[in-house]
Parts: sequence; C-alpha cells; structure tokens
Amino acid sequence: MRQAPDLLAVLQQTVRRAMAVVPHARRGCLLLRESDRFVARALVGFDAPPGVSSRVPVGVEVEEGALGTAAPSDGAHASRIVDARAWYRTYLPFAIEAGCGVPEGAGVLVAPIQLCGEPAGYLALEQATMEPPGEERRATIEVLAGTAGDALERHRLYDDKASAAQEIRLFERLLHAVGTTLALHDLIETIAHGIKSVQLDPSWNTVEIWLLEEDRVGDGPGLARDDLCARVYRAPASEPTTYFQNVRAGADSAARPLGVSIDWRTGHGGDGEGSQRVLLDEAIDRRMSGIIVAPSNPVSAEEAFRRAAEMDIPVVVIDTPPIPGSRAPLYIGTDNLASGRLAAEVMKRLLPGGGVVASLGAVGLALNIRERVDGFWAAALGSTLTVLPTIPCDWDQEAGTRLAMVALEGRSDIAGAFGAAADNGPSWGRAARALGRAGDLKVVGFDLVARTVALLRQGAIHATIVQREHDMGFRAVETIHRMITRGVGPTLAELPPSRVVHTRVDCVTLEQTPWSTALSDYLSLEAARRAAAGNGVRSAPVAPGIEVMMIGLSPPSSSVVEDQVSIPARSLVRRAIASGRPVVIDPAEGGADAALPAAHDGARTAIAVPLQGRGNVLGALVLSSARREACDACDVAFLVRVAGTVAIGVENARLLRRISARSEELERANLQQEAMLQTIRELSSPVVPIADGILVMPIVGVMDAQRSGDFIASMLREIDAKRAHVVLIDVTGMAFVDATAASRLVEAAQAAALLGAEAVLVGIRPEVAQMMVRQGLDVGSMVTHANLASGFRHALSRVRRRAAKRR
Repeated sequence: MRQAPDLLAVLQQTVRRAMAVVPHARRGCLLLRESDRFVARALVGFDAPPGVSSRVPVGVEVEEGALGTAAPSDGAHASRIVDARAWYRTYLPFAIEAGCGVPEGAGVLVAPIQLCGEPAGYLALEQATMEPPGEERRATIEVLAGTAGDALERHRLYDDKASAAQEIRLFERLLHAVGTTLALHDLIETIAHGIKSVQLDPSWNTVEIWLLEEDRVGDGPGLARDDLCARVYRAPASEPTTYFQNVRAGADSAARPLGVSIDWRTGHGGDGEGSQRVLLDEAIDRRMSGIIVAPSNPVSAEEAFRRAAEMDIPVVVIDTPPIPGSRAPLYIGTDNLASGRLAAEVMKRLLPGGGVVASLGAVGLALNIRERVDGFWAAALGSTLTVLPTIPCDWDQEAGTRLAMVALEGRSDIAGAFGAAADNGPSWGRAARALGRAGDLKVVGFDLVARTVALLRQGAIHATIVQREHDMGFRAVETIHRMITRGVGPTLAELPPSRVVHTRVDCVTLEQTPWSTALSDYLSLEAARRAAAGNGVRSAPVAPGIEVMMIGLSPPSSSVVEDQVSIPARSLVRRAIASGRPVVIDPAEGGADAALPAAHDGARTAIAVPLQGRGNVLGALVLSSARREACDACDVAFLVRVAGTVAIGVENARLLRRISARSEELERANLQQEAMLQTIRELSSPVVPIADGILVMPIVGVMDAQRSGDFIASMLREIDAKRAHVVLIDVTGMAFVDATAASRLVEAAQAAALLGAEAVLVGIRPEVAQMMVRQGLDVGSMVTHANLASGFRHALSRVRRRAAKRR
C-alpha cells in the first residue's frame, strides 16, 4: 500500500493491522492534528454520522479540547489506556450520539503519532477492558503508530514539493504575463487561482487587485486626503479553463523560430457571427497559408475542410478528431479512448475490491468527452467496477458540483467518481469535501487546472489524467509548416498511415507510484518539456510570409468584477498603502476600519499587501478568508512576492499604454512632417513653362538621391504633358555641385533626350565652375550658359529653328 497515492487507504490499513494486535478490538481510528483541530481519520468499525454513507469509514472534524486525563502523558512515544467513554465524549462524540454503545469498563489504547519529531495525533484502539496490553503488543502498536507517522510525513513532503513547484509555475506564468501586453482581467484570474493552489490552509474566498488612480501614484501627501480612490478587480469564483491558453503557448513557441505568423481566433460551435464556421470561411477566403482548428462540431466543419482542400490550403485538426473520411488531412491530439481506459485502470487500483463508480461529462456536447467515457466503460467491463450512466454536465464547475452532490446523496454506495473533463474532477472533489467524504470517495479527474492541483494536495482527488496541451499546439504548427513548405503529400508520407498523431497523456498523483508521476515532478517535467520543444525546432528552415489561422473554442465570458471605490483614511487598504507594509486584520473585529466591499462579508481574516514598484505604491493585493487567523508569516511572505510581480505587471501595462499613446502621436507627427517635406520638395524643384515648348526647372538646396529621382520624374511628366523641346535647369540656388550632383544632372539630360527634349544647364557660378574644373568634373554634352537670360535666348532660338524646319 505504500506505493498507492491514497493516503486514507494507507492509514486505514495501519488501523486494521493495529486492531489485529489488540485482542477483541472493536473499533479504531487515527486522531490527527490539523492546525487548531483534531480530525478523525481512517475510522474502522464506526457507524457513520447521519447524512454520510455508512458503507465505508469517513473523516469527521471535531473541535480540539483539553486532553486532561484522557490523554497520554507518560512520554512522547509511550502508549496508555484511557477510559473509552471519556475519550469518545471529548474527541469523537458522534461515536456515542450515533447509538454506538460503549461497554461498561471499556478502554481505548492511545499511541502518540510523531511527525518530524513533533506530536501529530494519536492512534486510538477500543478494547473491552482497561487492562493494558503486554509489552510485545504495546511495542507493536507503537511501531504501527510510527508507520502512520511515516506515511503522514511522506505525504507532507510530497505536498511541500508540490507547493513549491506550483509556486514556481505561478511565477513563471506571471513573469510571462508581465513581459507582454497585459490585460488585468486575465492577470487577476491567474493570480487568484494560482494563490489558491499554492496556499491551501487559508481557504481564500476573495482575491482582488486595488489600483490607485494613475495620477495619484507617488503622491505621498495625497494619502492623507479623503478622496483617494482605487479601481478594484475581483477574481471570479469559477476557475478559467487554461486548456487553449496552453495550446496557444505551444503554437507560439513553434511559430516564432519558423517565421510563422499565427492569427489566433476563438469561436462557438453554432452558426452565424462568432462561430467557427464563419472563421473557417474567412480563413479560406483570405487564402491563409494553413488552418489549425479544434472543431466544436466536426460534422459542421467538414464543408469548410472540403473547400480548403480544393484551394490547396492544408488543415490540421487538434483536440477533437474529425469525422471518419474527413477531408482534413491530419489529426493531432489526445487518444481519448486510451485515456479513458487509463482512467479506469487507475480506478481499479484505487478500488481493489471493486465498487460503484459514477461519472460526470459533457457526453452530449463533445466527441472527445464521449470517447473518454467510452474508453472508461470498455476498461471497466468485466471487472469488479460497476459504472453508472454518465451524468451530463457542461463545463460549469459550480453546476457540476451540485450534480455531484445530488448523485452522492442519492446513492450511498458510490465509491468512486470519474471526471471526464477539466471541470468535472474538481466538481467531484468539492462535493466529496462538502459531504465529509474527502479521501473516502476515490476520484479520478482529467487535466490539471489550479483547483485540481489544490484538491490533489488535499486528498479529495486521487489521480488525474493530464493531456500534453503545449505539445499539441507545438506539433500542430511544426507539422503545418512542413505541409506548407514541403507539400502535404511528402509530409503525410512521414506520418502514420492513419493520419492521426496522438500526443501522450500523463497520470499524475500527489505521491509517486510505479504507474504515476508525482505532482511536483510533473510540474517540473512540464516546464522542461516546453523548454526542450522550443529549442529543438530552431534549425528548421524559415519560410517568410506564412500566415496560419488557429481556431479554438470560445471561453466562457469572464466574470471578473471591476469597480471604482473610495479608500477611507483608516481602512485596511489605506493603512497598507500608507505604510508600504502588509496589514492583516480580522474584519469582524475591525468595525469601520475594515471598510471592505460586500464581497468580503463574513471574512475573519483579511490581508492587504501593497503593490510597490520603483519606490511608489501602485495599489494593493487584497485577500480574505472565512477562517480566523488563516494567514501566517509564511503566507504573508509568499503574498509579498506575488504582489511584487504584480506591481511589475501593472507598471508594464501602464508603460505600454503610454508608449502606445506616444507612438500614435509620433506617427501623426511623422505623417505631417512627410507631407510638409513633400510640399517642400515640390516647391524646391518647380517646373515653370516660360514659353511655348520651353520649361524652366530651378534647383534650390542639395541634389540628393531621393530628390534627384523626384526631380527627373517631375521633369519627364512635364515634358510629356507640355510637349516641351528645351528644359532650362537652373542651378543658381544649389548649395554646391560635386561629382555625384554632376552625374545626376547628366542623368536628367539623358532622360530628357529620350523624350526628344534638350536639357540646358544655366546659372553655374564662377566658384562652382572653378571647383568643377579643379576636380575634373564633366557634365557631358550638356549645353551650359552663365545665366537664365542667356539660356532662354538659346532655347528660344532652338524652338524657332525647329518650327521653321517643320514649315
């Protein structure tokens, strides 16, 4: 049993082994200390409290009382006998209230349990008399108490590792967010659910970001004024599904080094505006290089797949497989049937004696969910598991929890539960906790959202099957890039003939077993796999101009609450902002000083942690819990680290906003400047007709490359339009004439000659002429005149001779 992830089963086995040592032992349990409470675990031989299944023992919380004479006191590791009635009245009153008679003169053998050298609880065994056991039996009982302590210590070590790994994961996501354009609505959701999965004991009910008005940041004296206001962002209770965020992250990781531009879209599975059908049609009409899609309705998408194939636009389907015979050439995603079978195999390990198993899932809405359930059923067939019909449930975790509670209350014999989608596992785990069956109900979930992490650590979910979402997005982009650059046929020839590429899944448990990965190890391996995937594609050829539309499912509408509030002078948040230090209070005892929104009603612990960036306080991270004294020094230190990262994100968001506004201003200024320069260029090289067939083009300033091009183009247009025969190029206003300028003037004369016009250079100043001779500059066969008047006489004579010849 030491290799099982089920701590409760390990503890129950320990209690049973101890009962076998004590003659005629009727009942046994572990009484474990959790914070300020003793919690009864691994009850064997007890009738369950009302409202809880009597089929298997359950854990029941009881308030801690004074141990008095009912507690062992003759040594940290010594066991002793106490009166059974006194023990049950103090620690397990339900054992008497439920009608479980306690024989006269019965005793309870109590053996202390040590955890990391500290008292952690008791192994309690009821026996018929107060007579202590012999030394050999007593020593065996104390060894078994030590075994329970070892199991608890191992569990705690795995939990500490998982907490540390999840904290690293949270900060990786926060740092990724603050390094990009930041949406505060997304940030508060990431923060809230990340904190809750790292810190389990506080049971934070409400998590908020309070941001001061931007023009008040750094306004120290303003903190004493009564008009200080903040914009409040409150995280929703429901957890966002991160599936497509992870898929997109994998796609982006592959796209960057390959030079692929991804147009990420989401749409619903129906018709009309905002649907995947409309997005697919748009991608085809735009002739995108390729399409990657997770079809909500594979049947409806097939017409678009046919059109894409006719236009040679490759399509890769992910997440949900296309229909048989689909025109989409490839599916990359989870083998959902195999994943369902794996979930059933895990359930068999959790319920070695068999039992009734219920399941939740959107079987009527999603093919992949239906396949997982089918796989679970197939693997359970012929085993000792009895699988009930799946309870239909969409992706609403709150609704799923209500359905799970109804199922558990309606059937007391349900021993296991399967959650076929990300939200379904937490629904079972939350229902089990609410009904006092956490650990007793064996739950196998799917995917690894933040609440699943928390429930794994709390023992309410025993295992979860995790898809490799990042790998799915990465491989989809990598493959479609090969299809675009090398052709669909050659790419498919290197893949399985089935045109199906299955990304793998992982079985994750809190503790490591021969058939599962420990949660802490999985979180570390996931980060390593992402890094390895990003490095492995860098040698692939880059094909510029590849644009791929990637279409996912529309997420549920965000329920982040945004509000504008004033901050009273003596309130919790004002005190944290003014002092620059975290402030923890009990709002029930703080009176008006608490001054928190109604969302915090009923809180017994509230904390405000200032958001400090570059010496300024930007606002505060505010959390509350219904538990008294829920926040210890370690919790505060962690929240300070989170707040520091959030402050960086807020500063980045504001900086990006200011940069964007400044960029728009500069762009407008550049457009105005370009228009002015164009006007100047036009005015500095005007084309003036001074007689029939004669044009004058004065040049003022410097003849650079851009201006010479504009000059020649303008001259040729006017020669053609005015049917000119002579163009007088007046260089009197030129700043200087060097070899480059002279060659450009020659180019202008040659261009004019191609249209049958003669270019005459006039206005060369003596010093310019001297410089040109000294440097050996040559203006070719161009006719030159000292001034415009002389040049005009020359041009006029040429035009007259030309006219005379025509007559």
